[in-house]
Amino acid sequence: MPNMPGMQHAAPATPGWHGTADASVFFGFNDQEREFRDFQAWESQNWLMGDAVHPLARGTFHAIGMLSLEPFTLHRIGSPQVFQTGETFRSAPLKDYQHPHDLIMGLGADYTRTSGAVAYYAGADLVGSPTLGPAPFMHRPSAYGNPQAPLAHHFLDSTHITPGVVRGGINTRGVGVEGSWFHGREPDEDRTDIDLGGLDSYALRLSWARGPWSTQASAARLKLPEAITPYDADRLTGSISYARGATGSAPLRLTAFTFAFGQNREIHGNFEAYLFEATIEAWSRGLVYTRAESADKDILDAGFHPRGVFHRHRHSQVGAVTAGYLFTLLETKAGRFEAGADVTAYSVPLNLQDSYGSPSSYHVFVHYSLRGPSAGHVH
Repeated sequence: MPNMPGMQHAAPATPGWHGTADASVFFGFNDQEREFRDFQAWESQNWLMGDAVHPLARGTFHAIGMLSLEPFTLHRIGSPQVFQTGETFRSAPLKDYQHPHDLIMGLGADYTRTSGAVAYYAGADLVGSPTLGPAPFMHRPSAYGNPQAPLAHHFLDSTHITPGVVRGGINTRGVGVEGSWFHGREPDEDRTDIDLGGLDSYALRLSWARGPWSTQASAARLKLPEAITPYDADRLTGSISYARGATGSAPLRLTAFTFAFGQNREIHGNFEAYLFEATIEAWSRGLVYTRAESADKDILDAGFHPRGVFHRHRHSQVGAVTAGYLFTLLETKAGRFEAGADVTAYSVPLNLQDSYGSPSSYHVFVHYSLRGPSAGHVH
């Protein structure tokens, strides 16, 4: 659920309920090539979101829900992706796969009240996002059109589908302070249930936004986040984003980019990742996107560790650079239909060269977006 840094919801101009909807659906061919074994899949990454606002007691009540059909449109193990890690499959750590998102990606509500230049909000989510990290990758304008999750996902924004969140914050003149309590364990392998548990983790986020610019710094204490490691962890993130381009009678073409840093502090060592991504609507029917990242991966030593038994894990600093293009086939009131393709090249550390060689990956796909590319794509 996309709980944005410093998020505020303006009261509707007229009484009653006011709703909006958004959706993004990819369908295409995914080819991941590496030493000894290549991976290919026909697959669909997708999500559908709706929200509603209503004036209430001199404030604004906001409800939101989000679904994904990925439990049915991706293989059970997930989407093939070189060097991707995070979560488990059949009780083993996932490697070279991005897990499917849960059927229920978001379900919650919040209430905002404004006094002068100060806005306060409080909210709770059955499934939602704690106050940690930048906007999730599927909602960042800088990642529009890219079907693949960043390698930095589990360093930055993987908590966006947390089962059980209570949050609140204050914002004045674009400066926000937010805190949250939530269930720290990652979702399990059953993608159609809700993995509720105690509110055992907490996060704090500081943010600033003005015009097309926004930035955030956040930190969290995560209680037993990974099923295979019975230890707590800390996560630190920082990001700066720019997004210009809005719908209207004279729309500006989208220009968006994000720089981000994330660090996981675990008992087996500290691991960190750096991300740059950008999307530019080069002309009315064409859009280019790119992503460059460097991630310190725990690939060689990941596995189950009983409590009281640990050792320092070997670090593998991997890199990836993606270039992609989207062409608009049709744009109607029902949404935008596009065709796209991208290629990714990787930097391989010495300790993984025997296993991975010189990997590369490719996507060819069609994409449907209800709202199309714009800075307003973020909620």
